Amino acid sequence: MSRRPGLGAWILLAFALLAAAAVRLRLLEAPLDRDEGEYAYFGQLLLQGIPPYATAYHAKLPGVYGAYALALALFGRSIAGIHLGLLVVNAATSVLVFLVASRLFNRTAAVSAAAVFAIVSLSPRLQGLAAYAEHFLLLPALAGALVLMRAVESRRLLTFFAGGVLVGLAFIVKQSGGAFVLFAALYALLVPGPVTERGDWGRRSVPALAVVAGALVPFAVVCAGFAAAGLFDRFWFWTVVYTSHYASTTPLAVGLLLLTLAARSILSSSYLVLVPVVVGISALFWDPRARAGRPFIALLSICALAGTSIGLYFRNQYFLLLAPPAALLAGHGADALANTVARAPPLRHAVCAALIVLPLGHFAWAERAILFETPPADLARALAPPRNPWPESLEIGRWIRAHGAPADRIAVIGSEPQIYFYAGLRAATGYIYMYPLMENQPYAAEMQRRMIGEIEAARPRFVVLVNVAVSWNVGRMSDRTVFQWWNRYQEGFERVGVADIMERGTRYVWGPDAADYTPTSPVWVAVFERRA
Repeated sequence: MSRRPGLGAWILLAFALLAAAAVRLRLLEAPLDRDEGEYAYFGQLLLQGIPPYATAYHAKLPGVYGAYALALALFGRSIAGIHLGLLVVNAATSVLVFLVASRLFNRTAAVSAAAVFAIVSLSPRLQGLAAYAEHFLLLPALAGALVLMRAVESRRLLTFFAGGVLVGLAFIVKQSGGAFVLFAALYALLVPGPVTERGDWGRRSVPALAVVAGALVPFAVVCAGFAAAGLFDRFWFWTVVYTSHYASTTPLAVGLLLLTLAARSILSSSYLVLVPVVVGISALFWDPRARAGRPFIALLSICALAGTSIGLYFRNQYFLLLAPPAALLAGHGADALANTVARAPPLRHAVCAALIVLPLGHFAWAERAILFETPPADLARALAPPRNPWPESLEIGRWIRAHGAPADRIAVIGSEPQIYFYAGLRAATGYIYMYPLMENQPYAAEMQRRMIGEIEAARPRFVVLVNVAVSWNVGRMSDRTVFQWWNRYQEGFERVGVADIMERGTRYVWGPDAADYTPTSPVWVAVFERRA
């Protein structure tokens, strides 16, 4: 087992990282989607000294907002700054996959695993090109896993504690990061070290408790911070109370259907990558070199699958949590099979390279239109066929920024928080998504009343009405109070802009012409300005 990769391995890793970076650099200016818009707006508020849940609400834990604030501060308060932050985080995570694999297996498997992760995490079907929270939680999760591998060998409680702190940071980024806290605790408990007997559960429970104690530190710090800011009740409601309802509404049969659809979508372009992954799973049992790494891979895979399954929504980006264990299995599978069929090192390396390069090359070819050809401005439409108004949000935000003043407020009646980020104006309401207001959950009606009250009290200069079904998800049981309210409230406004989203492009109408314009498409976004 080679624990210190040589120069050649690092050079090959650099080539894989550069290949992935080239794709991300080409698409730096791609418009933000909803989740990115949410994180960007919260990050923008943080840089203004406004904490999460003070003037904007959502169910995510605040770590991802801090990550966005850092990216905006380091790389510029722009779309490109966000995507540069993603590029750096993804490259760092690829390096961690490389280091973990080098400790578990050898340098050949390490290079292969890192290459698989770097390339597959670009997958448009995994939402890999968007700066989703899953990307950001994987970085501390894998850093924690690497520290825990050293802790198991040294049996130093402080090292276990440090690993716990890192996986605790993954949980702070997003609740599904808790799966890696579970992994770390189980790994510390179940995997004996060089001086620990397999049956000595008393001595092995102490490191596991150190991991749990470390994992609680970031959450305790966050709770204390919001308590000091007088926001603990609101933080707790959104991230625990409301989220518990949100995560428990999907029936098992529906969840299984969603899983099937997501798996079919993701594997449609990456099914060949499954070959070395499946070989890697089998090699855990027949390759004697994998014996030491078997518990790590098994626990990581099971816990990552648990994190992917939370709520049974199985959205495509959730499967990014499975990318590291899948990459580790693929790297080991390719190396183990090559070692079986070829003993001479040059031939063995060539076989291993073929088992990795061919599936990745097929994946890149299958996704070539998006990865290499689609202009950045058209990426959102290519990834979201049902005419989501993400390119239009950029134009609308620019227009409002150009015509508004810093003290003006804006309200978006729809689930397009990216408009707040583009406009650079504060929201008139903390309800930046309409989805919770439309859900069949016990707080929906009260949320609508609160949103209406906040908007009326803030007297926004601009209101953006989003007439796009996927921006609302209105259901049979949805409360429709907000629509009745808007019919009355809009009388104090004049329509000054329309984005008419047609199948072959969008028509923008601004100024006085917008007042009498009748959209030709059932999908449109309108901008209203308060009458003087």
